[in-house]
Amino acid sequence: MSFGKDSLAMLLLLLEKKMPLDEVIFYNSGMEFQAIYDIRDRMKPILEQRGVRFTEVEPDVPFLYNMLERPVDSKKNGFHLGYGWCGGPCRWGTSMKTRTLDGVALDAEVHYVGIAADETERLMKLEAPKRSPLANAGMTEADCLAFCYERGFFWEENGVRLYDILDRVSCWCCKNKNRRELKNIYQFLPQYWERLKELQSQIPMPMKPFSRKGVPYGNVFDLERVFDQEIEAEKSGRLHQSKRRRCEQSR
Repeated sequence: MSFGKDSLAMLLLLLEKKMPLDEVIFYNSGMEFQAIYDIRDRMKPILEQRGVRFTEVEPDVPFLYNMLERPVDSKKNGFHLGYGWCGGPCRWGTSMKTRTLDGVALDAEVHYVGIAADETERLMKLEAPKRSPLANAGMTEADCLAFCYERGFFWEENGVRLYDILDRVSCWCCKNKNRRELKNIYQFLPQYWERLKELQSQIPMPMKPFSRKGVPYGNVFDLERVFDQEIEAEKSGRLHQSKRRRCEQSR
């Protein structure tokens, strides 16, 4: 369980259909959105009432140690401290998560995994004892989100639903977040943006490889400057449109 839309939909489906369920395992990276922890805490008493064991596992060492402090000696970049941003070709956090989860509940006959019916590449990689109840039920990613919304789970922070502004509610510091998601974090989730700036101040590599006319701006501080310019231009454009409409209406 990650307590994102797909895994939560899977859990709710299992409970509603009263399918065999002994244990729910949550990998806590320490870098999840608060909304994820809120939903975890909301589900824990429900699981207890149903007699389902809840287990929370963590990485062997803190996420930030691996990101910023672990001594690394690589052929490509030489000696440095920390793996840096997690994502793209360097998904060290995902590797740690997979390794940890694959090392628990080894005696279970079935491992339920929250992979939706339209995630065909991931489904093709599933091997026993892993199984996807969502795929068996024909539930796509969009179905999963609607399923959770219908049951009152919305992933809300700062008055916004995270799935309205993010494609995936993965770790807030994930390098795989696209430009739209990062701009929305800057606009609507400033508390996480400040934390991204704190990380960028300690990581030499820019978070993203963005550039415009040959000028790079993937560093979080540069992203903020570019986003500010765009937001001001958008406001100015809306203001001009509003004035134009008022002039046309007055004629």
